[in-house]
Amino acid sequence: MQEETPLVEFHLDPSSVVAPYLQIVQQVKQYLSLGFLKPGDQLPSVREVVARLTINPNTVQKAYHELEMQGLVKSRPGRGMFVQPILTGPSVATYQHFQQHLADWFYEAYDAGLDRDRIEALITTTHYQVTVQRTEGSA
Repeated sequence: MQEETPLVEFHLDPSSVVAPYLQIVQQVKQYLSLGFLKPGDQLPSVREVVARLTINPNTVQKAYHELEMQGLVKSRPGRGMFVQPILTGPSVATYQHFQQHLADWFYEAYDAGLDRDRIEALITTTHYQVTVQRTEGSA
């Protein structure tokens, strides 16, 4: 019997100021928005996440509870946590297109000597500027 590849794999950034359970919540939301998780998909079990990340089971349970409170997932007793139907957005192909462009940009930025902090600062400030310009343009 071949082991099934998980739809999602969580990771934790130990240097982040965001609590570990919120990092998991954010990642599920990102997987949902990118179309990598769809209604009916099952999240990894608490046991699987604990084994992969070596974290306290309560952390994973807290994240899953938060996602359930937000209506993004639903617990099926004895079966696990499943993604609920949500509003649709752009296709997975659209996200993959931009992901490839973004990956290329990251390689170029790292090759130019930018580190993670500078890249994050550049992304944040540029995103803000574009948002302001788009808002002012539609006013």
